[in-house]
Parts: sequence; structure tokens; C-alpha cells
Amino acid sequence: MNVFQWETAEEIDKKLADRIRNLRRRRKISQEELSRKCGVSYGSIKRFENTGMISLLSLTKIAIALGCTEEIRGLFTEVPYNSIEEVINETR
Repeated sequence: MNVFQWETAEEIDKKLADRIRNLRRRRKISQEELSRKCGVSYGSIKRFENTGMISLLSLTKIAIALGCTEEIRGLFTEVPYNSIEEVINETR
């Protein structure tokens, strides 16, 4: 079953970065302060907020520093099945 994807991976990543930037600003934390709090370089945070590019480990560290670990833990926890075959394959 093919699903048409309206957004590119880059667009999804950029929207995630925008949400993180907005959360950081709402909490009145500068990029430099976030860098110190989470141990991710200032350059990596700046690049992430501008482009959406970051490693998963760095994203997790940022989420911990911003108090958003449940959102990371919740990724892919309740993905619906695409077919009965997926249900059968999971039980094997």
C-alpha cells in the first residue's frame, strides 16, 4: 500500500526545528544557554534551527534539556498497521 507523502523529509525536519526553536524562545533560553545545558555545540543548535539538520543523539539531548523527553519516547509507539500481513508478521 503506497501512501502519498506531501512533505519531503527536509520539510518535516525543518518544521520540527521550528517547533524546538519556538519552545526554546518561549522558555527564554538562548541558543548559547541551551548549548551549555545539553552539551550540544552552539553551532549544531544554530544549524538545526536554520536547516533542520541534527543527529538523533543531539536532538535527544536538546529534548532532555527542554523537558520534552516524553515526546521523544513516544515516537513510533502507536503506529497503525498497514495490512493484516503486518499483524501476522509481528506475532511471528
